[in-house]
Amino acid sequence: MITEKLQKKIDRSIRLLQSVQKRYDGEIEVAYSGGKDSDVILQLAKEAGIRYRAIYKNTTIDPPGTLGHVREMGVEIMRARDSFFHLVAQKGFPSRFSRFCCEKLKEYKVLDKSVIGVRKAESRKRNERYNEPTQCRYYGSKKEENHVEQIYPILDWTDEDVRDFIIDRKLKLAPIYYNQGGQIDVQKRLGCMCCPLKSRRKRIAEFQEYPKIAKAYLRAGQRFMDTHPDSMARKRYDNVYEWFTRDVFYSSNADWNKVSTGLFDKPDFKKFLEDKFGIDLTL
Repeated sequence: MITEKLQKKIDRSIRLLQSVQKRYDGEIEVAYSGGKDSDVILQLAKEAGIRYRAIYKNTTIDPPGTLGHVREMGVEIMRARDSFFHLVAQKGFPSRFSRFCCEKLKEYKVLDKSVIGVRKAESRKRNERYNEPTQCRYYGSKKEENHVEQIYPILDWTDEDVRDFIIDRKLKLAPIYYNQGGQIDVQKRLGCMCCPLKSRRKRIAEFQEYPKIAKAYLRAGQRFMDTHPDSMARKRYDNVYEWFTRDVFYSSNADWNKVSTGLFDKPDFKKFLEDKFGIDLTL
């Protein structure tokens, strides 16, 4: 049901998009991730009547069904030069402090204006960071060719607003958003599988649900260790299984040191991972 309050938000979102188009003659990018919020902003772009290009930046590690949904929505697909696992083989495992995968696979300029489905309600960090419906950003060095104006038409929308809009407009979502009964669950979030920005518990659960992703991580990590003999990973860990175990399962050095050092032999990390994920991890 579209309440009066939500209708005002919809109208304000459409006016924002139209105001950007009035002062800009070119096409406007709709940054489409395949998630529920990007389905909403795509619909708003259509209703606003702006000239847009809906673009999905293929990270090569999104949840199953995402790419099919993107194609079904008729969205343009862009792919970076390297896949996620090629990047891991070149740079090692990503972390909260080394997000090279975001930089290379998602955070690059396409058009001068970009509509993004950021919402303050998504997290405390976003609530603090985003205060205005538009923001200027540079992808890379602060040169004019790297400048992008980002537009956030649903910045003040709640989860309930998103749900009600989706239901009212009869929008089809990616498979991840439907429960077993076929009902929409807007609490779910679509993002890269096993992302290090997720909680440790959530990340482990995703590796357990998709153990082939864990094996692909290990394979890419092994290539990195083979080609970077002077890296910290090679110096600190005896093998890629030990490195992966430390990366995924342990948050503090103190807890890790209890396992990896001491009077007794180190555990068989390969067996530990195989028991956790239920898959043969021989590379």
